[in-house]
Amino acid sequence: MASQTNIGKGEDNANLCYRCVGTLTILRAATTEREIAAMGDGMSIDLSGVEKMDTVGAWLIYRAVRDRGATITGESKQIRGLLDQVADADRPVKVIPERRGGMGGAVEELGEWVSDTGQTFRGLLGFFGAVLIGFYNVAKRPRRFRLNAVVQRFDVVGVRALGIIGLMTFLIGVVIGQQGAVQLEAFGAEVYTINLIGRLSVRELATLMTAIMVAGRSGSAFAAQIGTMKLTEEIDAMRTIGVSPIEALVVPRMLAAIVMMPLLSFFAMIMSMLGGGIFCWIYLGIPPLTFIQRIQEVVPITDLWVGLIKAPVFGFIIALAGCFQGMLVESDAEEVGLRTTAAVVQSIFMVIVLDAVFAVFFSSIGWA
Repeated sequence: MASQTNIGKGEDNANLCYRCVGTLTILRAATTEREIAAMGDGMSIDLSGVEKMDTVGAWLIYRAVRDRGATITGESKQIRGLLDQVADADRPVKVIPERRGGMGGAVEELGEWVSDTGQTFRGLLGFFGAVLIGFYNVAKRPRRFRLNAVVQRFDVVGVRALGIIGLMTFLIGVVIGQQGAVQLEAFGAEVYTINLIGRLSVRELATLMTAIMVAGRSGSAFAAQIGTMKLTEEIDAMRTIGVSPIEALVVPRMLAAIVMMPLLSFFAMIMSMLGGGIFCWIYLGIPPLTFIQRIQEVVPITDLWVGLIKAPVFGFIIALAGCFQGMLVESDAEEVGLRTTAAVVQSIFMVIVLDAVFAVFFSSIGWA
């Protein structure tokens, strides 16, 4: 309940007192708001008779003070604390302006994208430097090397990925053989399907598809794991007790990706040629022994080195992007998903760009 009391006369409402009695909660919010509005500005609000108040009631009183210049008297310690909390929460909300349409909007979005890309590249470069320092510290003090963590990442990145990578590259070998045979059959050159399978699998597709699969499987896991630890303040706790998150979390993951990528790539090469060989045997009638002999003749050893040299670089880039995005998580669980997606996209993009750079480089040195 509430009452209005006129305790004096004046040209304004400075002598008007609005006395609240009993409870001031959401159940009386509408009535209280109308009564305060009817009294005008500059009144005094007496809260000595209030027995119970919730945040809605506190907001009505605070808004009267803020907008109408009211003064408060007789409030208890608990009510004063609630009013202070409401006042602290009264902060302006940043309104995101609507995007402009047309050419101006397109140019604005392009500028934002370029700015975000530059900031991401700068952050990634700084994180790369921190990782190099972490590797140096581990090499300088071998006791800080966490062998158990590295072995566990070997299992996650490598052993558990054998099934999906083997199946994927096996089917890719079948697809290469089928598409190559269809095109070469018109010229009576079906035997050259073996050349196509061997060189494409060993030099390019096996390593590239393995990198894409590892990025989607392990790179995203790195980002999600580190991001979740960032949210739960485990990383802050590690820094508090003197443990470097780079050495404890990033270095083992990067070592696992660097070491396992060449092994996974070699396994993918074998499975891709196996799939292509089975297709040639069934569809083209080429015996397995002939297929193997032909592979040995047409696939130079340089193709194998090209695939294996690219693999650890791809693994490093994938782990770097995943751990970097995980470290950027700050606010809520939704950002974990956003950063995980960004890690996959970023790592796949950089892998494809590096693959093109490697292709030009190896062609320039005669490993075409």
